[in-house]
Amino acid sequence: MKKTITQTIDNHADRFKAISNFIGANPELGHEEFQASDRLTEELAYHGFHVERGVLDIATSFIATYDSGKAGPVVAFLAEYDALPDLGHACGHHLICMMSIGAAIGLKSVIDETGGSIRVYGTPAEETKGAKVPMAAAGLFKDVDIALMAHPYYTYEKSGESLAMDAIQYEFFGRSAHAAAQPYEGVNALDAVLQLFNSINALRQQTKSDARIHGIISEGGKAPNIIPDYAVAQFYVRSASRTYTNELVQKVLHCAEGAALQTGCTLKTSFYEYSYDELRTNETLSAVFSDQLLAMGIDPKEIEIGKDHGSLDLGNVSTQCPTIHPFVKVVDERHMLHTKEFRDLALQEPALNAMIFAAKLLAFTAYEVLASPELLGKIKAEFAAAKK
Repeated sequence: MKKTITQTIDNHADRFKAISNFIGANPELGHEEFQASDRLTEELAYHGFHVERGVLDIATSFIATYDSGKAGPVVAFLAEYDALPDLGHACGHHLICMMSIGAAIGLKSVIDETGGSIRVYGTPAEETKGAKVPMAAAGLFKDVDIALMAHPYYTYEKSGESLAMDAIQYEFFGRSAHAAAQPYEGVNALDAVLQLFNSINALRQQTKSDARIHGIISEGGKAPNIIPDYAVAQFYVRSASRTYTNELVQKVLHCAEGAALQTGCTLKTSFYEYSYDELRTNETLSAVFSDQLLAMGIDPKEIEIGKDHGSLDLGNVSTQCPTIHPFVKVVDERHMLHTKEFRDLALQEPALNAMIFAAKLLAFTAYEVLASPELLGKIKAEFAAAKK
């Protein structure tokens, strides 16, 4: 069966590389990935998948399905294809989407024998307002048995953890006045923002080591001779769990309320991006992926322990079904994600070859689960225990 999967992916490798090259050369920001979405859905339709576009009225999203017609697990592969401002595909999403789509097409070649169904979720805007969040909230992963994706990197790394995150905006409203002639008539909104930053800096001493609170001043006034009557700070509040993140959010809110009280401003808070839950790696499923790496000749010394890489909208999926997010080596030089150096190397032929390799790994992992009800039972038992 794995030979059939390999042959199928290899037979279409040139097509997969061409699509990845096109997306890499034509980067589109989140919710603007119209060209990418079109190319990906056309490819899936070409290979016999039923494609639903514009899921949840998200224009560039899609779900592509192939059903064997036989009872069996639902396997989900997740595709990301948004780019970064100015940097383009410096996070390798042009590779991620074709890893998942290549895996789905490879798995399709054997699923009529094993039974079950395949879904490819096209999930826009992972870098900002990740579509996996509303998809998870709408229950679109509730009947999924396993969800898989892989991320390009400079090394192999097991699926690990991510931080739960809330993106919160604090708006302070004061009263303008001439800063030299009548400063006493003003209520300084910028002072409230500065007090907020100072209070958060003091708060850090009483937070757990996994807490991350970082922000910017997105609006701080118009001119130095006018007391600012409006100022805005935007913060990401993160931690290793949703529970503790919620607690931190309340503490930061108290800082903001204190800043408003001290300065005489009024305060308005809002979420300016979606909230991400922490990634809960299913270790049983992760071990299956690692086994495929070893079987394909990767030295176990090359496979690193999973690390925290910030926040992912995949975390919200992992609360709905067993999920993994391993990292696959696509470049030989040690460059971090979101850099020009990684972007440039990720567009070259070795990275495209690694993309094809990763598609096989994902397909092999899914096949192992399809072929073993006992393995699926262990994966689900771990997931159920984690939910409790």
